[in-house]
Amino acid sequence: MNSPRPRLQQQLWRLIDWLHGFRYVRFGLVGASGTVVNLAVLYAAHEFLFSAIEPAGSKPYFSLILAITVSTVNNFTWNRLWTWSDRHHATTAQSEDRVSKRSLLAQLGQYATASWMGIALQYGLTLWLSHFMYYMLANVLAILLASVSNFIANDRWTFRHRKS
Repeated sequence: MNSPRPRLQQQLWRLIDWLHGFRYVRFGLVGASGTVVNLAVLYAAHEFLFSAIEPAGSKPYFSLILAITVSTVNNFTWNRLWTWSDRHHATTAQSEDRVSKRSLLAQLGQYATASWMGIALQYGLTLWLSHFMYYMLANVLAILLASVSNFIANDRWTFRHRKS
């Protein structure tokens, strides 16, 4: 008798392959990993690293800046390697197949610039919503609202196809 486990695994891999074709789903999965990174850094920084300047009852100003920065670098890395992997050639050296540090930093700058509206929206909404709810929940809601603008800006500008 065949075990249903290998069949289930095959179906799961087919589903993952199918979802891989949808760029926004990949962007969402990267964003989910960035959310975990963001929340972990936010909590650790607010509760421990900056606890002397951000006591428990205060707003997490510095911790939020650090969390957004670390998660932005995380998201850029995974979006470049996976979400828009078919477009990463846009920053490669023209005669080489490898990326120069300068072009990689330029693209990271472009990614951060394209994401500025989402970052500003996340920062402002988190601080505002934290007046009414737990700061971690406020941060998750703000991230969800900012994700759409981040996807559109990065798809149209940072990782767009460039004509040779």
